[in-house]
Amino acid sequence: MKKLILTLSILIATTVATYAQKFAYVDTDYILGQIPEYKSAQAELDKTSIQWQKEIEAKYAEIDKMYKAYQAEQILLTDDMKKKREADIIAKEKDAKDLQKVRFGVDGELFKKRQELVKPIQDKVYNAIKAIAEKGAYSIIFDKSSDLTMLYASSKLDKSDDVLKQMGYGAAGSKPGTTSGSGTKK
Repeated sequence: MKKLILTLSILIATTVATYAQKFAYVDTDYILGQIPEYKSAQAELDKTSIQWQKEIEAKYAEIDKMYKAYQAEQILLTDDMKKKREADIIAKEKDAKDLQKVRFGVDGELFKKRQELVKPIQDKVYNAIKAIAEKGAYSIIFDKSSDLTMLYASSKLDKSDDVLKQMGYGAAGSKPGTTSGSGTKK
């Protein structure tokens, strides 16, 4: 009998605890889009990326020009001259690929620049989300913009504008797709 009562009390306690959890979600794409520092950091990254891409494309255009010149003159060249030209083309191509890797690779300069410019902003967003979660006693806050599939989400649970307010940015108005006209969702 005691085991039955103990089992029932544990079952009731876990059921009550499960139902007592609070959930909310945020849309980090929306939040970041409302932060001027993020927009300027993204614009700087885009500008740098385009500049570096043009530099790499110029190198490949030079390689292409060298290769076409080599093909046109190949008949007139000695074997030693052919090998030298081929080696020059291969070396230029390797340099271009190395530069591309240095600039756009996994730990490349663009990645480092993104870390330098965007990571502090993302950390502020995370800290604001954490503060809202602790203040509102939320067990879980989902990110609507990530790979997590949300088939339905009530706008009442959207805390994106609260995150912006926590960070000191006034809500820009009603978020697209919400029915609230005030821009505040609670």
